[in-house]
Amino acid sequence: MRLDKFLKVSRILKRRTVAQEACDGGKVDVNGKPAKPGCQLKVGDFVCVHFASANLTFRVKMLKETVKKDEAAEMYEIVTTL
Repeated sequence: MRLDKFLKVSRILKRRTVAQEACDGGKVDVNGKPAKPGCQLKVGDFVCVHFASANLTFRVKMLKETVKKDEAAEMYEIVTTL
């Protein structure tokens, strides 16, 4: 699954265009390397999103094209928030 779509489906970022802009701006790393919006995620990958005031690092647990709002948090496991 594409990184920008995962960020949107899992509701980490609100819209896919916001996810694309974050990736293009160098604010998203996958396994410690800067990632483009089209980066293919796999289960077990570590993703770090750099927000203005904090960083969110999580591990991908599940890849699904669509999920309900209640199930979105099951797609990832938060590792650290700084």
